[in-house]
Amino acid sequence: MMLNSPVQSLPSRGYMLEQLPPPIAILSTTAATMTTSPPHATDLESISLEPADFLSTHPLKKVPHGDVFEAARAGDVERLSYLLESGVNVNARDRWDSVALYYACLAGHLDAARMLLESGAICEEHTFEGDRCHYAALNLKVRKLLKAFEARPPPLGALQGDLREVFFGCEGNQGGDGVGDGGLGFLGQVGSSSNHFPSDIIFYAQGRPIEAHRVILSARSAFFKMKFETEWKDRAEVRFSKEKLSYPALYSLIHFFYADRLEIAVDDMEDLVRICKVCKCESLRKVLEKELNHQRFADYKALREIESSQRRFILQSSSLPEEDRLPAALHRIFQICLQNSCVEQDMDNRYVEDLADICVKVDGTVFRCHQVVLASRSDYFKTRIFRIKDFLNGTDDSSCLPCIEENDLSKEAFEKMIEYMYTDALRDIDPEQVEEMFDAASRYFLLPLKRAVADALLPHLEMASPAEVCHWLLLADMYDVVKIREYCLDMLACNFKAFSDTREFRAMLLTLPPPSGDSSLRTTAPSAPGTEGGSNQANLLDDLREKWLEIEAADLDERDESAFEFDRQLKELIFMAEQEQLDESQDSTTDQ
Repeated sequence: MMLNSPVQSLPSRGYMLEQLPPPIAILSTTAATMTTSPPHATDLESISLEPADFLSTHPLKKVPHGDVFEAARAGDVERLSYLLESGVNVNARDRWDSVALYYACLAGHLDAARMLLESGAICEEHTFEGDRCHYAALNLKVRKLLKAFEARPPPLGALQGDLREVFFGCEGNQGGDGVGDGGLGFLGQVGSSSNHFPSDIIFYAQGRPIEAHRVILSARSAFFKMKFETEWKDRAEVRFSKEKLSYPALYSLIHFFYADRLEIAVDDMEDLVRICKVCKCESLRKVLEKELNHQRFADYKALREIESSQRRFILQSSSLPEEDRLPAALHRIFQICLQNSCVEQDMDNRYVEDLADICVKVDGTVFRCHQVVLASRSDYFKTRIFRIKDFLNGTDDSSCLPCIEENDLSKEAFEKMIEYMYTDALRDIDPEQVEEMFDAASRYFLLPLKRAVADALLPHLEMASPAEVCHWLLLADMYDVVKIREYCLDMLACNFKAFSDTREFRAMLLTLPPPSGDSSLRTTAPSAPGTEGGSNQANLLDDLREKWLEIEAADLDERDESAFEFDRQLKELIFMAEQEQLDESQDSTTDQ
């Protein structure tokens, strides 16, 4: 049976929420050739955004069943937050070709607009979405908010964001006074003590500390890897005696190792080039040298009024080869750890090349892992690791790695789970593992893992049979996986007649709650799971009806008639399913 595949709007959102930066001059955002300057609009400079401004707008109404456009238009921050966390595409367009940010700006909901911007909504001028938002801004405060976010780099990925929080969570890396962050401005303001995980190495440059973790530095630099395997193997502190070693440059490089984003004052770039040569970061060094050559001959007309200390160079990892980015670097470490994992109770520390500092026993297999990766990605593992540290505190036995044991989980599922924790993605997945992976994501507080599993599963769904589509729909609804749920509902709505002819679809109808209320009175769009009344799931048949009506009844005049037609067909299908179930029961009784 050939089924029409629904068009999917894939999520394009980030997971890092940062504070608004002060106006800065960005010399480069993604490559070494882009130059911009901070906005100098006189009507905006006199307006300051205070914390109270983000609490000043009140929702017109609560829209517990609303989509992202309705939530933004109404200013319902709670509903908007849930939809964004569920993976809704923040830059999706509705039937009027408008994005959610447009409605928030039009209504003047500053808090809703900021939430959308922090989630990756496009606001740059000279783009279709950005221009509409700037023109529709209800007041100057909304426009200033858009301008401030134009000067920000795009959001970080989940892996980079989690490790960046760990970096700033170290006490020695927090620069609340603007000095401890190496002069990086707003970068040092994001640290939070709640994300603290202790470092295992501290560097001192020009008398100031930089805390780090061996596995991150070893994965990103062959120089650090060699040092940690030899002369720095048993050292907790490394003090650099050379006064010429720039603390801001070293701080920026180590921060880049964690966040995959480099931000450095222009005055410190030459020092960073010298450090990159020593640390064997060749691709980064080449980009920096190219930018320095560009600066020597470029005419910075836009930057003449800006002090040298305010000029910044920002580099995204997308400007580097894929093998030099954070996910690829940690994937190499992950592969080494898998090779060193064993079946026996062999947990000694003889393997030095993987720098593992903890073992996890699952289904008879001992996996060698790294505490900072597990703790940064999962609050469950963070709690367990801290408990182990408290238990082992004061002991002198360092010959064996600490070990935790996980039950009710297959080794294949755990391997896939830590692959995601190290790389922020899944390269492929066995469909038979999907249900166990959804369960593991819930148990280990790895909710983004559901989205990664969904991304890996979608290619398999394109050729799925009707019975398999029904199975995945029920599974996605049970585990609150929005992307798979919406894909299956779209598939059913686009091929409703074909599915109606299958016994599996009719049998599924008997397992679902009946649709709620009069279908002709429902005018809301299909919603992601999460409704009022304490329910965490929307009604599947309600949402299927809405999607079917979008296809069959484009005009409002035809909606009532089409809704009654859908309900009539649904009643007939449920009656057929009941008869088929009764016939099966009678046949089984006869056989006995």
